[in-house]
Amino acid sequence: MLFNSLVFLLAFLPAAFAGQAFVLRFAPRSRTAFLVFVSFVFYASFDLRFVPLLAASILLNWLVAGAFVRSGRKPLVGVAIAANLLLLGLFKYLDFFGGLLALDPGATAHRYELAFPLGISFFTFQHVMYLSDLRAGRTAHVGLLDYALYIAFFPRVIAGPLVRPGELFPQLAARPALPSAEVIARGLVLLALGLCKKGFIGDPLGGHVDPIYAKIAAGAAPSLAEAWQATLGYTFQLYFDFSGYTDMALGLALLFGIVLPQNFDAPYRAVSIQDFWRRWHITLSLFLRDYLYIPFGGNRHGLPRQVLALFATMALGGLWHGAGWTFVAWGALHGAALGIHLVWRRAGRAMPDALGWVLTFGFVALAWVLFRAPSFAAAGAVYAGLLGLGQAGIGETSWAFWQLITIAAALAAIGPTAWTLSRALPPARWVAALAALVLVAVLLQVGDDGNADFIYAQF
Repeated sequence: MLFNSLVFLLAFLPAAFAGQAFVLRFAPRSRTAFLVFVSFVFYASFDLRFVPLLAASILLNWLVAGAFVRSGRKPLVGVAIAANLLLLGLFKYLDFFGGLLALDPGATAHRYELAFPLGISFFTFQHVMYLSDLRAGRTAHVGLLDYALYIAFFPRVIAGPLVRPGELFPQLAARPALPSAEVIARGLVLLALGLCKKGFIGDPLGGHVDPIYAKIAAGAAPSLAEAWQATLGYTFQLYFDFSGYTDMALGLALLFGIVLPQNFDAPYRAVSIQDFWRRWHITLSLFLRDYLYIPFGGNRHGLPRQVLALFATMALGGLWHGAGWTFVAWGALHGAALGIHLVWRRAGRAMPDALGWVLTFGFVALAWVLFRAPSFAAAGAVYAGLLGLGQAGIGETSWAFWQLITIAAALAAIGPTAWTLSRALPPARWVAALAALVLVAVLLQVGDDGNADFIYAQF
């Protein structure tokens, strides 16, 4: 039941919103319990088999947290974090690490191909943040229902954004009330804009990108034009798909009285690689900084250690995205770029913003090839095509593709963000009504034929 599906937008969401209004009217203290129930129904709609896994992970982590609070034994938290990462590794990386055995001629690698629970990467990191913050004294132990909602809240359980305990628990502790007309309007606008990003830009760009990678998978080399189409197309497809999901998640949360953190801030306007990571998938960037980079030493042990910490953090961040060496290489490239940028700044060097933007966007777009390609061979074919070393001749791309790219680039580079637009709304009921009408119009235009998976749901 995807956010962009008719069954979600026309059945599940109205029923959940009406149910919330009923609960807030007659049993407001049950609001959290109701949202937990709704979230589990949403998760079950994808695969009922993994509901017990999600429920068990919530219960066990909550029990361990309670035991730590009562005993003060910090090793309990370390064991729990290790167990969470082990569970993630079992489902996501078992075949990947098993494949490493193939490097030994005398070893036999087995493929288990375990079914992948949706959202496990994201809710595992939620557990890690809570346990780490609890051990550090940055948050308090909460009730089971509050913790269950922190992990399983349906707008963000599949693909984020990552939410810190201190960002959610104070909201749950406040007196529950039906969101105001202004908040509902902001939520509906974010929902509509996110659906537009996904349905009108992200998915159509995927229709131009996927056939080229299918051609490469079949053994054919891409032409110069096809390689650039695949590279630029995916650069903007990924942004509008993932930021569209985030906009919808933030909008949905507002409809239920919850404010989630901003996750994108016009990343393709970045003038340095550091600036890019302050704008792209912001909640993951902050997680990597606070829970990997700083524990690795951060900037406390000299420049060489800091560069190494950046490299290791980003390489592991790449592995988190997917169980493949191309993801590791993608993360390592970004780690190397961040290290170079750090050395450049420490040397007191400066760069005009225009040149910084060109270099940053060019690097990010080229690195996305590794992120999208299923193998190094496929990535190499695209890179060769970009240099005109692939299929003979320049080849051609459709006029529709370049129209779409122009619109996408203009919106990403100079257009207002959905976050900015939603916060600029006047606090009036007519705005909420108008936003609802716009959402319906967009939904009718997109239809259920545009019900394509969100890219980050696979991570």
